[in-house]
Amino acid sequence: MLLTGQSKLKLIVYGIFLIAIALAPLFMSDFRLSLLGKFLAYAIIAMGIDLIWGYTGILSLGHGVYFGLGAYCMAMHLKLAATPDQLPDFMSWSGVERLPWFWVPFQQAGAAFLLALIVPMIVAFILGYFTFRNRIKGAFFSILSQALVIITVTLFVGQQGYTGGTNGLTNFTAFLGLNLQSQSTKLLFFYLTLAVVVVVLILCSLLVTSRMGNILTAIRDGENRVRFIGYNPVTYKVFIYCVSAGLAGLAGVLFVLQEGIISPAQMGIVPSIEMVLWVAIGGRATIGGAVLGALITNAAKTTFSEAYPAWWPIMLGAMFIIVVLMLPKGIVGTITHYTSNWKKPNLPKPISSSHEAS
Repeated sequence: MLLTGQSKLKLIVYGIFLIAIALAPLFMSDFRLSLLGKFLAYAIIAMGIDLIWGYTGILSLGHGVYFGLGAYCMAMHLKLAATPDQLPDFMSWSGVERLPWFWVPFQQAGAAFLLALIVPMIVAFILGYFTFRNRIKGAFFSILSQALVIITVTLFVGQQGYTGGTNGLTNFTAFLGLNLQSQSTKLLFFYLTLAVVVVVLILCSLLVTSRMGNILTAIRDGENRVRFIGYNPVTYKVFIYCVSAGLAGLAGVLFVLQEGIISPAQMGIVPSIEMVLWVAIGGRATIGGAVLGALITNAAKTTFSEAYPAWWPIMLGAMFIIVVLMLPKGIVGTITHYTSNWKKPNLPKPISSSHEAS
């Protein structure tokens, strides 16, 4: 399939952008590079949310749960690896005498990684199947997704002996023999995260331009019409919702490997809403926009908090309001809209029927 001029321009822009990020270790400090690696993990979540919201019309305000589940799955392995042949410290403090049965599979790194993808997808399947089958959508689904956040956070905070409570899981030392505190290991995880972002970006772009992508867009624009012509929207919505949850779990794995901590606060309602804002700012229904939105928003949040400690929440909120009001299509969506209009040829106006009759 031949690429259009606009598609070629997008590829060139994406290529330059990714090359600039790949060269970031040459001119960024270790601290800033660590932040950028974390923001790249967030970009994976944003692409998953764009699949369900931008292309399918499903507004989920609970993706922090899937991110947290993936991060906890990997963190459980890292915690066990840091304390071999003995219980994690928080279990001993809480009076737990033996390793709980559901912690046993996480002794293996491969099992932990697979469960980090599977567990969020299972939870998403259960919620998605029963809500979509009963045709619950719109604001009602968004409320249910937030209820899932409240339930999950409450459960993780309350089970101090099994999850670490409000402190979460931290104090990791190694992963597959690699020292997590080493600068070379951190650089490796940075490039690994960047590579995953590129792969996910390509796969998501192929998905939304495929026949399935057309069906997802049709569901967003007219679900009843899709059902009328013989497709079952429930199947497609559950599938794409599970894919989005799996991407959030994958982002959680990469996040915890670089950040070294995961707690219930990072999977709460506020982080879940921020994830949606990343997509809104970057541009709905633009996979590249989701990546850009996650990077710009989190970079602005860090910059404002460092420069203006007392005012940064107001400044960040003002940025959200300005973008939503003045750029309703998001940054990339607005740019695409205007560039496509510039390239439209000036065709002569058709002759009216009155002139033909005369």
